[in-house]
Amino acid sequence: MRHLSKILSLALLSFVLAQAVHAQSDEETAVAAVLDDLHEAASEADGERYFNLYAENAIFLGTDLTERWTIEAFKAYAQARFDQGAGWTYTPQSRHIYFSPDKKTAWFDEILHNERFGQCRGTGVLVKVGEAWKIAQYHLTVPIPNALLYKVVDLIREEEQ
Repeated sequence: MRHLSKILSLALLSFVLAQAVHAQSDEETAVAAVLDDLHEAASEADGERYFNLYAENAIFLGTDLTERWTIEAFKAYAQARFDQGAGWTYTPQSRHIYFSPDKKTAWFDEILHNERFGQCRGTGVLVKVGEAWKIAQYHLTVPIPNALLYKVVDLIREEEQ
C-alpha cells in the first residue's frame, strides 16, 4: 500500500510538472507567434495587422538615437509607407523569450536578418492584455562588432558635429 501511495504521488507530481512545462510552452509559443506575425505584417506592408499587435501605450525604438516613437507617432510614420506598399523585411534567425513569475509580462531578444542591414537585433517587452499578448516595447538595433566600435563611434561624432 505504501508503494502504491508513493507511485501515485510520484505520478501526480510528474503530471503537475508536465502541465507547468506545457503551460510555459504554450505561452512561449503564443509570444513567438505575435513576434512572427509582427515581422510578417511589416514585410507585407499590412499596417492594420501590424499595429494591432502593439499595446495602446507602446514605444518603438529605432536604430537612430532620435527614433523613440510612441505607437501613435510610429503609426503616422509607418502607415504612410505601408499605404504605398513599402514594408520592411526582417527574418528571425534565433530568439529567446522569458517570463515574469506571474506570466503576464514577457521579454525577448532575437537575431534578425535584413537584406540591406545584415544581422540585426530586436529586443522588447510584451504584456498580457486579456488573453492576448501585446507588444509594449520593441527596440531594433544593428549590432556593431567590437573590432569596429571605435571607428563607428568616430563616424558618429563626426556626423554630430
